[in-house]
Amino acid sequence: MKYTITIEETVAKDFEVEADSAEEACETAEQKYKDDEFVLDPGECQFRQIAITKPGDERTEWREF
Repeated sequence: MKYTITIEETVAKDFEVEADSAEEACETAEQKYKDDEFVLDPGECQFRQIAITKPGDERTEWREF
């Protein structure tokens, strides 16, 4: 039997941005992320979970590992 395994990770890293407002800070951060100036390293994983899809599309609940 073949199973499909889905793994999801959440990574987090703090960056400092100078701006006149929270909205401007968010826009600046998004642009820096898109321009690869803000990069999250794989070693900074904060959370991971796994789910299995069995033959016939029956999926298990997500579980942390």
